[in-house]
Amino acid sequence: MNTLSQEKINEIRNSVNIVDVISSYIPLTPRGKNFFGVCPFHDDTNPSMSVSPSRQIYKCFSCGATGTVFKFIMDYENISFMEAVKKVADIGGIKVDIGKVAKKRTYPELHQIYDLALKFYMNNLNTVSGKEAKEYLSKRNINEDVIKEFQIGLALKKDTLSKILTKKFNPEDALKSGLIGKNDYGYYDLFFERIMFPLYDLDGNPVSFSGRIYNRIDNSKYFNTRETEIFKKGELLYNYHKAKDIARRKNQIIVVEGFMDVIRAYTIDIKNVIAMMGTAVTDIQANLIKRMAKEVILCFDGDEAGAKATLSCINELLKIGVTPKIVRLEENLDPDEYIQKYGKEAFQKKIDNPISVMDFKLSYLKIGNDLTTSEGKANYIKEIIDELNKIDDDILKDITVKKIATEMDVDEDVIKKHLTKNVIKPKAKKIEVPNVTDKYEKAESALVYYMLKSKEVITIYNNKVTYIPNKEYRLLAREISMFYKNFGFINEADFIDYIECDPELMETINKINKNNKKETYTLEEIEDYINVIKDYNVKEEIKRLTNRMKNLTDPLKQAKIAEEIVGLKKGV
Repeated sequence: MNTLSQEKINEIRNSVNIVDVISSYIPLTPRGKNFFGVCPFHDDTNPSMSVSPSRQIYKCFSCGATGTVFKFIMDYENISFMEAVKKVADIGGIKVDIGKVAKKRTYPELHQIYDLALKFYMNNLNTVSGKEAKEYLSKRNINEDVIKEFQIGLALKKDTLSKILTKKFNPEDALKSGLIGKNDYGYYDLFFERIMFPLYDLDGNPVSFSGRIYNRIDNSKYFNTRETEIFKKGELLYNYHKAKDIARRKNQIIVVEGFMDVIRAYTIDIKNVIAMMGTAVTDIQANLIKRMAKEVILCFDGDEAGAKATLSCINELLKIGVTPKIVRLEENLDPDEYIQKYGKEAFQKKIDNPISVMDFKLSYLKIGNDLTTSEGKANYIKEIIDELNKIDDDILKDITVKKIATEMDVDEDVIKKHLTKNVIKPKAKKIEVPNVTDKYEKAESALVYYMLKSKEVITIYNNKVTYIPNKEYRLLAREISMFYKNFGFINEADFIDYIECDPELMETINKINKNNKKETYTLEEIEDYINVIKDYNVKEEIKRLTNRMKNLTDPLKQAKIAEEIVGLKKGV
């Protein structure tokens, strides 16, 4: 439960305009009484999210996502309800003290193991045994402040961590963490004599480690924890928890490949930076990047592999409507190496002058073609034409054609002949398939939907409905009815905050919003929904009685049940 009264939460919500807050995250355009924007909670390309300043709620007509300003911030920033309340209070200039918010953890034992391992490694670095590792870090220009900021630690030579973990926790849980192993001789540490860099989840909890050798030759310079229940590489971004607020304020996020690139950028006071987790970008990561800032700059390693990774990331971002800008570094250097060699000003200049996606592709496609030969030039031009035919921007097409024609010494008209015209096709009418299985679920969904909007419907529900078959609708209806009983009114924004954006109830609210678009109702419609629900309950009761009658041998009892069934069928 929260530490603030419902009245205080309502005051905080009403201290801001939901349109002003949401528009600081995504662009909104006025349309009638409401504002519309591209929904950030699904792969939306057309503005399908409506934000109502009068009702102080948002609703996506495509995916059904709905809520108040608190719910939007919760989902956008992946934070708790009370953290979102605190953020809104700060925006509205209301002082509140919510204390320390403890996040609910799905695998508490694994999180506790990683919390302890982090403290253990950090402590090791500050002992006599950590002297050599600290000297190594110092030579790499990683000072004490950076060590503390990124909680860098050290794995020792001895099997110490395995003894601590198996003594304090269930050994099976300790093995699941990926930090220790087991053989015929017992438990042992998987990391030893390595500088330990913690990797974090989106909330900033340590969920993995990357260990780097520093005092010996080893084929595996970095050794990483394997994936576990709490560490899925394709779902996380390094430094997300630190960078998200800074990126939002600057409206710019810099994406690099490795965590050392992030750490190095921090040393020159560039903090709106995140790193991939050593894998090709996934759709989950792309959507996380999309939410962080409007301007996305990709600054991957300067070698050919980095160029390939850049192209892959570009294509994934373009799928969700994000057009990034690109920074390429000379001499095959990664950002860490480039900053150390050329300094802050040179790197900042690179960030301030990124190239476009098309310019990057023009450069990238040259790599695979020998431009000293006619065949290589021809193939290069064909590949450029293929890329140009994918875009709708006629101005960009024209500029690129002129550039390629001059560079390759060919006639512009020759290139233009191979360009396809982008004929604007009439949009096919979208056929909406209801997300309900049958008329019974449709009736339940609609009834609860209108309960959220009208005290009249709640009163009818209380007087006429004894049981809603579908559990998720039944629970939501019960909560709505209880809210009305306690407060004497119903308001969707107040109700959503009252349930503290309970995940299960909010999922049901999103579902009914997706399946029901009409804001108004008639009493005849409500009566129809109730009759359909009653019809379902009667049929289920008849089924139950029929099965019971089959199992009886007493003719009198069978006759009595048969009489009940006849009465139900007649509506008695």
